[in-house]
Amino acid sequence: MSMPSRQPTSASAGALSHIYGEVRDLPLAAPVLPEAAAGQPFRQYICDACGYIYDEAVGDADSGLAAGTRFEDIPDDWYCPLCGVTKSDFALYEAPSIDALRAQASRSAPVWNAATRHQAGVVIVGGGRAGWQMAEALRVLDAALPITLVSACAADVYDKPLLSVAMARQLDLGHLVKETGTDAARRLNLRLLAHTDAVRICPDTRTLRTTRGNLRYDHLVLAHGAQAALPPAMPAALCWRINHLGAYQRLRAALGDAGKDVVIVGAGLIGSELANDLALGGHRITLLDVMTQPLARWPGEQAGAPLLAAWQDLPIQFKGGVRVASVEKLGGRYRVTTACGQRFAADEVIAATGLATPPRLAQSAALAWNNGIAVEPMGLQTSAERIHALGDCITVNGQASRFIEPIARQARSIAAAITGAAPVPYEAKPTVVRVKTTTHPLTLH
Repeated sequence: MSMPSRQPTSASAGALSHIYGEVRDLPLAAPVLPEAAAGQPFRQYICDACGYIYDEAVGDADSGLAAGTRFEDIPDDWYCPLCGVTKSDFALYEAPSIDALRAQASRSAPVWNAATRHQAGVVIVGGGRAGWQMAEALRVLDAALPITLVSACAADVYDKPLLSVAMARQLDLGHLVKETGTDAARRLNLRLLAHTDAVRICPDTRTLRTTRGNLRYDHLVLAHGAQAALPPAMPAALCWRINHLGAYQRLRAALGDAGKDVVIVGAGLIGSELANDLALGGHRITLLDVMTQPLARWPGEQAGAPLLAAWQDLPIQFKGGVRVASVEKLGGRYRVTTACGQRFAADEVIAATGLATPPRLAQSAALAWNNGIAVEPMGLQTSAERIHALGDCITVNGQASRFIEPIARQARSIAAAITGAAPVPYEAKPTVVRVKTTTHPLTLH
């Protein structure tokens, strides 16, 4: 499936390149690069949708593009490894030097002071990709707009899809963070309230209650994402839910260097990617799902059968058509029992059983709900005045799209509505999904 080309403006491309282009994925080992043709240096290209950098010197091994593959030699049906848009959505990118980036950061002192604190401005809830792209989109249109970003975590900037391939690529976990939340806030000249929970929205007074006090807002943007949905039979205290970097780092620490027995419940996109990656890391995987094949959401693609065939030489045992009845801790290990009586022992249990939008903030403001926070395509406006939402927490006409590609377009639509720029309607489009099962990569529609 081809998608329309979207060439970024110089302002938007520059903004995206700062957050998503400073640090690139490292290859497994220093490749032996072919000599640059005609003496031309290797170039980089940025994805307008998600900010992924294609580096000709590194290539894209998961797609079969060897180090040294020129961008013009890439087939037209190649897709972005992170968000799935096509080659036509990439533009030439010239990365600033590290020294220049550091110099810019040191010169960019925040302007938040007693004189500006009376301006409410825009409050963004969420320090993930959606929250930061929202801040980027606003800054492209208004350099002086007061922005406050509230995050329950440190709000460090990283590519979440890389969590599914970190073992196979031997990525250093310390290198996954592209920019700290503090540095991103300084560069974008906004106020960051890290490790702060949003508690309640009061639309009448335009106030957001947080664990660090009340914040007034002129516009509020909810970008707090979704959380792993746990079946009743799987207690949260006994199961890992890998939906952010912190949880992934703790899982890796618990697994250690020796091979472990891991039960993963849910063979959808995340469960299949984690099973593949952890197996390549030397762990023994049991993958359970209520469906009879992995990736059953895409039956027309016939994704499950070739994936199972590719796994034959990996320590992955797939059990389909089963439902988990209980998870128990027995000493230092766990026992997972299915409704049909099968039992599986594990050192760790991972729940990959889908995502659900946490309802608390939406309920506090009586926002319309339809399998998530219901928003309108124009400006992604919620049912409450001056409250917008984007990313994993929203639905448009009841349909969620929990992928990377729509986020940048959603952010631009909201930014235009908030700043009074020309309207940018958001259009929900079919998404191309890159399944990062490195043993057998898949592209699904």
